[in-house]
Amino acid sequence: MISIAAAVALLAATSSTRPAHPLGPPPRAPLAPQVTYNGRQHETRVAPPRLSGDVTIDGTLDEPQWNQAARLTGFSQFAPSDGVPAADSTEVFVWYSTTAMYLGVRAYEAHGTVNANLADRDHITAEDRVEFLLSTFNDGRQAFVFQVNPLGVQADGTLVENGAANNTAGPGSAPAATGRALPDLSADFVWQSKGHVTPYGYEVEIRIPFKSIRYQAGNVQDWGFNVTRHVKHSGYDDSWAPASRAAASFLGQSGTLTGLTDLHRGLVLDFNPEITQTATGDQSTNGYGYTVNHPNVGANLRWGVTNNLTLNATVKPDFSQVEADADQLSYDPRQALYFAERRPFFLDGIEQFTVPNNLIYTRRIVQPTGAGKLTGTIAGMNVALLSAFDDPSTSLSGSNHPAFAIARLQRDLGSDSRFGVLYTDREDGDNYNRVAGADMRLVFGGLYTVNAQAAGSETELAGKHLAGPLWNLSLDRNGRTFGFNYSIKAIDPQFQTQSGFIARGDLANVILSHRVSVLGKPGALMENFSAVVSVMGDWEYRRLLAGKDMQNKKLHFDLGTTLRGGWTLGAGLYNEVFGYDPALYANYRVVLPGNAGALDTARFAGRKRIPNHDYLFSVATPQGPLSATMFFLFGQDENFYEWEQAAIYFVNATVSWRPTTQLRVDGSYGFQRYDRRTDGTTVGERQIPRIKFEYQVTRSIFLRLVTEYDTQSQATLRSDRYGGAPILFYDSSSGTYTPANANYTNRGHVQGLFSYQPVPGTVFFAGYGALLDEPTGFKLTDYNRLNDGFFLKLSYLFRAR
Repeated sequence: MISIAAAVALLAATSSTRPAHPLGPPPRAPLAPQVTYNGRQHETRVAPPRLSGDVTIDGTLDEPQWNQAARLTGFSQFAPSDGVPAADSTEVFVWYSTTAMYLGVRAYEAHGTVNANLADRDHITAEDRVEFLLSTFNDGRQAFVFQVNPLGVQADGTLVENGAANNTAGPGSAPAATGRALPDLSADFVWQSKGHVTPYGYEVEIRIPFKSIRYQAGNVQDWGFNVTRHVKHSGYDDSWAPASRAAASFLGQSGTLTGLTDLHRGLVLDFNPEITQTATGDQSTNGYGYTVNHPNVGANLRWGVTNNLTLNATVKPDFSQVEADADQLSYDPRQALYFAERRPFFLDGIEQFTVPNNLIYTRRIVQPTGAGKLTGTIAGMNVALLSAFDDPSTSLSGSNHPAFAIARLQRDLGSDSRFGVLYTDREDGDNYNRVAGADMRLVFGGLYTVNAQAAGSETELAGKHLAGPLWNLSLDRNGRTFGFNYSIKAIDPQFQTQSGFIARGDLANVILSHRVSVLGKPGALMENFSAVVSVMGDWEYRRLLAGKDMQNKKLHFDLGTTLRGGWTLGAGLYNEVFGYDPALYANYRVVLPGNAGALDTARFAGRKRIPNHDYLFSVATPQGPLSATMFFLFGQDENFYEWEQAAIYFVNATVSWRPTTQLRVDGSYGFQRYDRRTDGTTVGERQIPRIKFEYQVTRSIFLRLVTEYDTQSQATLRSDRYGGAPILFYDSSSGTYTPANANYTNRGHVQGLFSYQPVPGTVFFAGYGALLDEPTGFKLTDYNRLNDGFFLKLSYLFRAR
């Protein structure tokens, strides 16, 4: 008779056969021979059976079809080290009907506690979870992503590999835990899943309707396919298809579902009417009052033209967000801040609009009155077309409807490479902005990736004509031990994009980065270690072309390691020299001593170069019921307020607490401070604490409360180069001067939400948001309500059967 301890040891030692776990599911005689595919033995070409009959998605694999399904075993560890058998055994079952793909999971857990919470959609990163990658066009470049936690809570989205796998340490951080490109979980699909925790681990049952995804048009199809499992107690990522970290592509190492036949998507027709009612409050001459706005009634339509081509249309959509963008710290005033797209209409098929340098950024379409898009594949070409008319309030005249036309075409080259073109056009009366470009990703030798892009823009803006290029070229080597990234990127000062996102124009930079990685042996305290040395230079675009000296010079040393149990540590040493940017200080003046009290000023001129020496440390705990991250940077850096040296302190910290399976508390804190090197006084400081409470009543219902505080202060500006002379801001249009006096703001944001969302597209939201102000920072007792608002939103998804 086998003991429980012996059974656990046997379970840990092998995953190539069904574990002999005493608490495992009872054996059942299969109705048909069940074929097992062992990933570690490279049995990755799977022929799943096509079956019929009813299956109830209840989280229990007790229907006869599961005994006839293809059985996938033999997982390997991928992160933090690759090429070793997975410590925890996993079984996956695959079969399909004419209308859907069915997936089952039995995850055995012999080494720790299963981490399973009732969570909101797409918020299961702190959970044990299993991920399915369906590359329905079998191109090794893009895939639909479906994730489930042990209770069947869903996360979904898309994965597009546009560059080398993410296997290097970031600035001051440990190497990426996954060692691969991460999915974009923005898009939501309609599918079914349910799971439950068992004495031996957990079990999940999944149904993915074919009408929720796109796929090839052939009668017989092969799909790229892989399964990964994330184990929370260890922090390990396991992969069914053996995958090496020494590769340019993770998707390219997937297995294959072969011989799929008689797939019927049926009529794909989704109609999604919606209505939104808002009431806004603010201060007026009659005191604080509310205005009830006219209800916004709109509708969305999704039509599957073919198996691989989808048409979306919308009229008067509600593009409000149920959670406002979190405030971000800005480290360089010349850099614009990026906020991700969250609006449902744009998220469907968003992966088709992916382009290097974010030359397509749909948040530029602020409030369209109508829009349409076509995404899919035509004659082997990936096609994405978008047209929209924006609200007149976004036009220069206030009366035109700015019109957007966006086209993105891509074609595969060989097994891993791709070529693409794009065109964007924004027309606003006599004003316009047009961008055309081409880009290429070339993978060769298994480890090397070349990315290249060239684009040009033409802009007519208030009678001024602008035209300029953008271009970049990079070479990556993603070896297991040694890797590098060599890149150059350049943006002409006249390059403009009103349909994309450019953080900073008139910039050229060169990066030469080298990485050395060491992967530890199984069970070692240090599971991986990476050291990265990067040499970087920044130029104004035309100074680069003229062969002149660079504006900024940087030498970065980064170290990162992952320790047993999921801890990550990072450290960095940055030596930099920043050059003076006269354009940033064009409106600065300094006060000089005058005669008889007269004001005498001189144009501000900063010191030519400022040397920097920064030190960085970071730590991240294992993810679990209580987890945290912390990033701390300090040293000598540039004081952009006055263009002088400063002692800087930057902190970014997060904490995540799961006290129960239904309650989630997430907090973050951002801090930055600049102290003058001359006398130690503080010239600028900002703090942003944020806390979010969520209570998940059921999988479909949750309550959210978000509070955020943003306090900023700036001292009266002076120029130490001119003996501490005061700084003025000069307005050239009026010829007036404004003293750069001390100022501060203390703003509080409060947001509350009730959400009911049984499936994507069917929602009921009731929310409240308020912007508060107080004269003394963090006093928290003397608030002044600047504005607030209530909103209700109701939409329903009608789906043709």
